[in-house]
Amino acid sequence: MSKFDLIVVGSGPAGSAAATTALTLGLSVAIVDKAKFPRDKLCGGLFTGRSEKAMKSVFGLGVTEDMFVTSDHMRFSANGEVLADIRQAPPVHLTMRRDFDAMLHNHAIAQGAQAFLGTPVTEISENSITIRGGEVLQFRALVGADGANSFVARHLFGRPFDPEKIGFGLEIETPLTDARDNAVEIDFDAAEWGYGWSFPKKRTATIGVGGINSRNSDMKANMAAYVDLTGSDNTLKYKGQYLPFGDFKKRPGKDHILLAGDAAGLVDPITGEGIALAMESGDHAARAVHKALQSQSPRAALDHYM
Repeated sequence: MSKFDLIVVGSGPAGSAAATTALTLGLSVAIVDKAKFPRDKLCGGLFTGRSEKAMKSVFGLGVTEDMFVTSDHMRFSANGEVLADIRQAPPVHLTMRRDFDAMLHNHAIAQGAQAFLGTPVTEISENSITIRGGEVLQFRALVGADGANSFVARHLFGRPFDPEKIGFGLEIETPLTDARDNAVEIDFDAAEWGYGWSFPKKRTATIGVGGINSRNSDMKANMAAYVDLTGSDNTLKYKGQYLPFGDFKKRPGKDHILLAGDAAGLVDPITGEGIALAMESGDHAARAVHKALQSQSPRAALDHYM
């Protein structure tokens, strides 16, 4: 039976950050993910200065042209009218999560994490998990960084989120056209208690609509209208995902099992930004685990995390 100081479930930005920090602190780490990398992830891919700072701090990586598009052009609209068209704004970066997440995951593996990919967790007990196929992995501490539909959060709390509070989003990647400029666009009228977004990438534009799930009875209709408004390809199939803004965990875990990133509901409730909070929380979770294990008190990890 394989034994680890820390098992991280999920290898998005939160999980890869937790693994990387734990490894630098001398812990043995396993990463378990139901997917294999690279894999797709619904996300606009907006990468703020806060995200840039977190990536540099945790991974030692900087923004590069091969991974990011940079824009200082912001456009805000509502009710079919442009509210503000701002050029030379503070720049933001935009990335494809398929490539970005794979980069962070590969960094954690290069640091020494042992990966179990394409193997979802089927059972969690006090100090072990079982993955598909029946293999059992033991841990002293566990970090659940497995997204809004977190299996770890479901194990701890019975359900991963409150459907009356959480958000939901739809998204496509539409080909770039000559008519589309390099502006980062936000439409405040595309959804109730939410917004629409059009984010430029190298070869596509990410078009999406998201808002509080309970206040948007027909998000597909909202999305269809926004796709038409932006002149995007309306034949593309939508990707859908719950967005955990509005239902963060006040106690993100229990004892030696912690939640990070989307699994903990750590998404900015106004902007919807989650990448920076994911990396920051993954880093904090790993440091909390390290403190708890140093004192031979694994169950104190949540107290250190809080």
